[in-house]
Amino acid sequence: MTLTADVADADPVARAVDDLTRRYGRLDIVVANAGINGVWAPIDELQPAEWDRTIEINLRGTFLTLHYCVPHLKRAGGGSIVIVSSINGTRVFSNSGATAYSCSKAAQVTMAQMLALELAKHHIRVNAVCPGVIGTEIDDNTDRRNLQAAKEPVEYPEGQIPLTDRPGKSEDVAELIAFLVSDRARHISGSPVWIDGAQSLLIG
Repeated sequence: MTLTADVADADPVARAVDDLTRRYGRLDIVVANAGINGVWAPIDELQPAEWDRTIEINLRGTFLTLHYCVPHLKRAGGGSIVIVSSINGTRVFSNSGATAYSCSKAAQVTMAQMLALELAKHHIRVNAVCPGVIGTEIDDNTDRRNLQAAKEPVEYPEGQIPLTDRPGKSEDVAELIAFLVSDRARHISGSPVWIDGAQSLLIG
């Protein structure tokens, strides 16, 4: 079942969740994955509206998704939530100009850890996955401006991803999420898991 909603807009998110649960009768798993890179620029060039849009989609969107889904997980007697964060803002702080994006991603990990404790009594587990470079189309919604003004010069002549020297695949992230929402991960909650081929340990 495919549903469409702007995750930053409360009413469409609420309708989408209602339509889903009306059709299937319950909800057990929630993956909050919608996000954008937004504008990457020096802090004095990043415009307030650009900051707001990144925070609205990445952070408000995660909040709204969970706000409307958690009541259904409680009614089901438990469940699992995975929030898709990033290495940016959690282990990596060297992507100059990515301040809005990184702040939103750091806050997502905090949200996962806060809610893991809050929702434990309802048997709802909450974890975060933090991908590094993954072969997706997210760069298509990235606006990079004048990054040289904010960048610290550094080179990695042997590549930035020690394990593979190439981006991960979306399937790699999906396999991790499938594990975290499964009963095999029944004792894991409040944990950020980095999936980046050790990239963040090198470039952090």
